[in-house]
Amino acid sequence: MTEATRRERLRVETERDIRRQARALLVEHGRDAVTLRAIAREVGITAPALYRYYDSREDLLRRLAEDVCTDLAAELDAELTGIEEHDVSAQVYAVCRGFRRWALAHPQEFTLVFASTEGALGASPGDRDRVGDQFGRVFLQVAGRLIAGHPLPEGLGGDDVPRELHADLAAFRTVLLATVNGRGVDVTEEAMPLGAVYHITQSWVRIYGHVALEVFGRFPFAVSNPEPLFDSMLAQILGGMGFPPQR
Repeated sequence: MTEATRRERLRVETERDIRRQARALLVEHGRDAVTLRAIAREVGITAPALYRYYDSREDLLRRLAEDVCTDLAAELDAELTGIEEHDVSAQVYAVCRGFRRWALAHPQEFTLVFASTEGALGASPGDRDRVGDQFGRVFLQVAGRLIAGHPLPEGLGGDDVPRELHADLAAFRTVLLATVNGRGVDVTEEAMPLGAVYHITQSWVRIYGHVALEVFGRFPFAVSNPEPLFDSMLAQILGGMGFPPQR
């Protein structure tokens, strides 16, 4: 083994230790506890030495968020294992239920990726888009297959979409089509009218809103078991696209 190879391996191992310690601090004490000084102390190096690996604390948090999204995507992919390819509604239920379970089991990671109000995950909206790529592709793949393989009800044609949203939804449709087609699901623009994109967007808002309220304990009334409420919402979302309820 050459000296250069040895140094590179040591660098990779140190970077892995840094991220592992950062993740542990996040899980145990929350985002504010993830500081360069605390991580350096745990890893056994000086705080200034961390700048050899990350430009700033914000850079480290961004990379940590990417790790979280990669893990979440793997869990959501696993939820789809064993489900028939044509049973898209079952895939939707599996992915959405899996997301909820993950969020409840990982509240600090959920907060870092989905509920950060500061700009630490990226200096621009584009950075946040990249953070979400890992988990978003699973949702978009299922949504695209749902639309591609099922005739849309007339109400999703786009007549009810507010005109002010047309440009934004058209831009999102481009991203959606690229993601879905990149995963081997053949969907054309004609098969995905703005009404369908509008429905997907509204559905995600509802799903995320429910999960966030549940994670943070912010339901506006006492709910001893929110799971039936969540499943009822999924049934309504799929029912709006003509799918029967799933159990």
